[in-house]
Amino acid sequence: MLELSAEQIGAWVGSFMLPLFRIASLLMVMPIIGTKLVPGRVRLYLALAICLVLVPTLPPIAPFDALSLRAVFLIAQEILIGVMLGFSLQLFFHLFSVAGQIIAVQTGLAFASMLDPSNGVSVPVLGQMLLILVTLLFLAMNGHLLVFEVLAESFVTLPIGTGLSTNHYWELVAKLSWVLAAGLLLVLPAITALLVVNLAFGIMTRAAPQLNIISIGFPMTLVIGLVIFWLGLSDFLAQYQLLASEALQWLRELAQAR
Repeated sequence: MLELSAEQIGAWVGSFMLPLFRIASLLMVMPIIGTKLVPGRVRLYLALAICLVLVPTLPPIAPFDALSLRAVFLIAQEILIGVMLGFSLQLFFHLFSVAGQIIAVQTGLAFASMLDPSNGVSVPVLGQMLLILVTLLFLAMNGHLLVFEVLAESFVTLPIGTGLSTNHYWELVAKLSWVLAAGLLLVLPAITALLVVNLAFGIMTRAAPQLNIISIGFPMTLVIGLVIFWLGLSDFLAQYQLLASEALQWLRELAQAR
């Protein structure tokens, strides 16, 4: 009969199970793979496959009692690291979704909504369109491979058993403010152009009160909004490359990777 000692169980848990918790928590939270479109069983199989590849390359882990309270804290710590890395990527993707929703509200296109299959909520079509476009660009530029590279380096820069410092949490809060600022910069040209259009309609109303500005202004705002959105897409790739490089660089700094 095969008998395992407590030290052997602790070494096995430390070398395989703890990295699995970090990898699985990242895959459960990160965009694209962590959405409802990908079944949880598929994400778990992918986490097991990545863990089997990474475990032989990881630095040795000090053995510990797998049934102790310390093991529970280590598991919670690995889950927190994976969720933190995945949540930072979610902020980058939702930056473009929020920008599209702001444009839709300003142009009167917010009523044109559709069901977001990844989140299960109804969102404006423009926001969903930008989110799909960003997803395709992220996959085409191998952004998911860079995320897996940062994940592998995080086991060296943030070894298992090393707690997160308060700087990580402050960096996450700073990331929230960066997302809001970047989203406003994306929609600032469209908002400025629509403000000029609304001012022109206001002047027309004062100059000719007999005009039914509601019946004229609403369809004109829709058409002009679509034209502005179409013109903004001409520079979308450059904006995406700039924001994506900043987001991935911040992800490396968060994981203290090279």
